[in-house]
Amino acid sequence: MESMRNFIMVIGMVLIISNLCDAQPISQDAVKVAPTNDFDLSGDGKNKAWEAAKWNVMLSTENDERKTRFKVLYSDLGIYFLFHNEDKVLTASKTVDFDRLWLEDVNEVFLWPDTTETIYFEYEISPLNYELPILVPNFDGKFLGWRPWQYEGERKTKHLTAIEGGEKKTWSKITGWYAEFFIPYQLLTPLTNVPPKKGSTWRANMYRLDYDNKNKTVRWSWRRTFTKFGTLMFE
Repeated sequence: MESMRNFIMVIGMVLIISNLCDAQPISQDAVKVAPTNDFDLSGDGKNKAWEAAKWNVMLSTENDERKTRFKVLYSDLGIYFLFHNEDKVLTASKTVDFDRLWLEDVNEVFLWPDTTETIYFEYEISPLNYELPILVPNFDGKFLGWRPWQYEGERKTKHLTAIEGGEKKTWSKITGWYAEFFIPYQLLTPLTNVPPKKGSTWRANMYRLDYDNKNKTVRWSWRRTFTKFGTLMFE
């Protein structure tokens, strides 16, 4: 009888450990990116295609309680991103693409498909739906962004934003905002390791800046250190 109880306890422990292992999330250093057919954007992630992607939480360097999270998908033509940002004030006044959007509320994505190269792609989008796509060479810590050439047709991004709890107006009181955008692989030329295939990996980082407090900029990032990118793993 005693040996039977011990056997049952061992089996129980094995099952518990097995369940715990199954429940372990993938490392915070990496995100699995599911494939998708191309779809239309709504600005707030309402398309059912997003059900194939999981939310990934971003951390605030200032321990801000407002939550920021993102999803990623990829198709044969490009890569999709969806951000959700809890917020209180829409701190955005710039109304021109390619402006210095990082000086106001913004979501940012950094894509580094081939780490043997010293160039990565940066994309910024404001709550008012203005964008800044640039290629950034990094030579010994010296950064300088270049605007894309012939930014039209199949090279042009698609992007929409949506506001929660308020109006899409500068200084409007809100509860949050979404940013949804599509970056075509054509725009990432001449970066190598593009387009990704099943099993491909890209280094990447996601970022958010918020300026509700004029005396203090709040930052969120997927990876804590700006220069230490995480990894996108394409399924």
